[in-house]
Amino acid sequence: MLNFSVLEPYMPLLVSAVWITLKFTFLSTFLGFLGGFVLALISISKNKVLVPLAKFYISVFRGTPLLVQLMLIYFATPQLTGYTISALEAGVLSFSLNSAAYISEALRGGFLSVDKGQWEAALSLGVPKHRFILDVILPQAIKNTLPALINESIALLKDSSLVSVIGVADTLRWADLIQAKTFRAFEAFIVAAAVYYVLVMILTAIGSYCEKKVRVSD
Repeated sequence: MLNFSVLEPYMPLLVSAVWITLKFTFLSTFLGFLGGFVLALISISKNKVLVPLAKFYISVFRGTPLLVQLMLIYFATPQLTGYTISALEAGVLSFSLNSAAYISEALRGGFLSVDKGQWEAALSLGVPKHRFILDVILPQAIKNTLPALINESIALLKDSSLVSVIGVADTLRWADLIQAKTFRAFEAFIVAAAVYYVLVMILTAIGSYCEKKVRVSD
């Protein structure tokens, strides 16, 4: 028989776990976007040194499993640098680096979708390149790639459950600990699944709202 009442004493811990999941997702998405933006700019440049390096970086992080990247950063960082990285830091770092590779490709497509006439007009008017990119190109690139960016955020939210394997006290880790204490696996994991589902639906709704606002502003 199902008995969800056994989970009541652990609800405060669940709130803390959900907060960690949200904090992790926000930090990874934000840092991943910044890294992806830089990689996208490098990818569309003509720098013969940085372009191959950016392409290599993207291929490595897109071509290897995220869990392997997480384990490497968490366990190899102390070995190589002597710095004892925390589980949360390792998770944010590995997810940010991975996300940057995917976001960079989406933004690169967004940059290239902007009409070349705008680039030529800006050059002819003497507009500083960095101001033109930030004020004109970036907003259009984000608008063109908004669905992909939202999907990446949703993927990060769901994949954040992987950090439980290195001990981060996130939502999945909460469920794992509760089932170990109460031996009620179904109740614990179905609650965790419900939490992830609700968070994904909220993020999806926010994304849909943003897309509608962008379409209205066109």
